[in-house]
Amino acid sequence: EQSGGYIASNETRQRGDEDAGGASVTVNVEVRVPSAQFNNVLEKIRGLGSRVSNEKVTGQDVTEEFIDLEARIRTKQALEAQFIEIMRTAKTVHDALEVQTQLAEVRTEIERLQGRLRYLENQTSLSTIKVTLETPAPLVATRTSGFFRSLARAFGDGVDAAATIILVLLRIFIALLPVVLFVLLPIVLLLRFFLRRFRRRRLAAKLQSTAEAEQDSL
Repeated sequence: EQSGGYIASNETRQRGDEDAGGASVTVNVEVRVPSAQFNNVLEKIRGLGSRVSNEKVTGQDVTEEFIDLEARIRTKQALEAQFIEIMRTAKTVHDALEVQTQLAEVRTEIERLQGRLRYLENQTSLSTIKVTLETPAPLVATRTSGFFRSLARAFGDGVDAAATIILVLLRIFIALLPVVLFVLLPIVLLLRFFLRRFRRRRLAAKLQSTAEAEQDSL
């Protein structure tokens, strides 16, 4: 304000956790200053921070467009004066309305060109400076938050690995279930049947041998 300028826009953003001491603040400011004060204001802005990470100065020559706009405005104004004179001498309502329509179109074009001219005058009289100021987060907070992020990531990877193993085991079990039911289970049942039958025969043979031995002893 001391240089005759003003703040056109101001935006403040905060990143990180303020309670943990790891927050950083970014401020985006756009200022408009008189062109004659541009270098002076720019030098003051440089002194606001400890270092300047990036700086870019650009300009645009609008002299040709400015001259062209002035010439087109003069031409349109002359045409407007002619239409006004014609409308004064119009003999019928139809002619007057037709001239009035064309006059309105010319007036609209003049206002558009004058608006563009005023915009260029404003742009040339005032310079725009866009500044981004950022406070770095403390290194300790950054390392701490990085450690916890790594710990959380490792825990998440472990959970994912465990879930993957469980899913693989479930798939294997589901895939082998028909084999167990329709192949292995009948085989096991048959083996049990033949084993019992063998034991019964063996027991019967043993009992028969015992009975024969007792008869021989008598």
